[in-house]
Amino acid sequence: MVNIIVQLSKYLMILMITVYTYLCFSIFGYYDPDKKKRCLRKQNVLMFVMHLTAFLVMYLEKKDTKILALYLMQVTLLGGTILLYSFIYPKVSRLVVNNMCMLLSIGFIMITRLNYDKAAKQYLIAAAGIVLCLVIPIIIRKARFLPEWRILYGIIGIVSLAVVVVVGKVSYGAMLGFTVAGINIQPSELVKIVFVFFVASSFKRSTEFKDIVVTTAVAAFHVLILVASKDLGAALIIFVVYLVMLYVATHQPLYILAGLGAGSAGAVVAYHLFTHVKTRVNVWRDPFGTYDKGGYQVAQSLFAIGTGGWFGAGLYQGQPDTIPVSAEDFIFSAISEEMGLIYAMCLILICVSCYVMFLNIAMQLHNLFYKMGLYILREDEEEDIERRKKERLRAKRSRQESVAGYREAEYDPQRAKRSQKARKEAAQGKARKKQRVR
Repeated sequence: MVNIIVQLSKYLMILMITVYTYLCFSIFGYYDPDKKKRCLRKQNVLMFVMHLTAFLVMYLEKKDTKILALYLMQVTLLGGTILLYSFIYPKVSRLVVNNMCMLLSIGFIMITRLNYDKAAKQYLIAAAGIVLCLVIPIIIRKARFLPEWRILYGIIGIVSLAVVVVVGKVSYGAMLGFTVAGINIQPSELVKIVFVFFVASSFKRSTEFKDIVVTTAVAAFHVLILVASKDLGAALIIFVVYLVMLYVATHQPLYILAGLGAGSAGAVVAYHLFTHVKTRVNVWRDPFGTYDKGGYQVAQSLFAIGTGGWFGAGLYQGQPDTIPVSAEDFIFSAISEEMGLIYAMCLILICVSCYVMFLNIAMQLHNLFYKMGLYILREDEEEDIERRKKERLRAKRSRQESVAGYREAEYDPQRAKRSQKARKEAAQGKARKKQRVR
């Protein structure tokens, strides 16, 4: 009986996330606020029903009341997040909030299935992160001096990365972070945000060539420290982010071409200098051919994706535990195996809808610092945007009414006769005036 429920729930969850994903994109075509609200409410219902279905299946499989307790805690967190955002920020982008909660719920489901202790820890981290997310927009709105802290951002980024080089522990060939009181700290994750702040404030201050050279030098120093600690993934991310922000600020394709050339040369050098980089490139080229030489993890993840197929095996019906470090590095493969490729593709499309919304918000901002760096719609900026939209709407309606009135006058025979008579009288009066002059 439990197997039947698992299989039925699998198809039900696929259907729900498909509808949710459709609503993510269809909402962009609605201009009526009431229709948008109905779509957003439907998304909330689908999210909570899918979350409930998954945890009921996990409870039936494991018969562990701790799963139910964790479910209630997660529902409280997700529901509270939606309500608090709506209350504190009435004009917040509800689509972004809904997608954030949806992605959190999917992560909670899969991590709970893989490891309950990690799921409980992840819950605490998510709760702390949401509290920060609720506070940070208020700080940004009040702190008008954030764009002026350019030097501070640069110092924080460089010092944080340098600490890892000095006291960091090697993990899988790279120095990623260090441990304090049993908590693993990875400064490069914080530096990614601080680095964006640094570049945004630098380009807001000036985009002259000499200032761009200074900013590029500091950015290159960030990358070099990451290369020294062999955290090449973070180095690549920072490099690409800098190139994109440089182009957004200057609109100079030459900078992009120069950056791509330098990056390509650096990649070739890294390939020959670092053994683990060469191994990863070989694994990327042929994971099955290097199965015993570093490709085991990638090969197992591909096996998992292929085993799940389009509709997945169902919760607890697959073997995602055979993927090394599946809960941290290859959670997507675990989701694909048990929930299916359709579910996994919908997950990607939800992220894409978030990105589209971020771009939409950023294009409406005028402050270059927030436009390039934050992609956060400040409340005062939003009020200004809404005011301009209303003004444009009123002007459009006024033009439409004027055109309609003109058309009515054009087809009114009585009014046409009166205007024709008036023109004749004016012409006769003008002729009499000329005769008197003679």
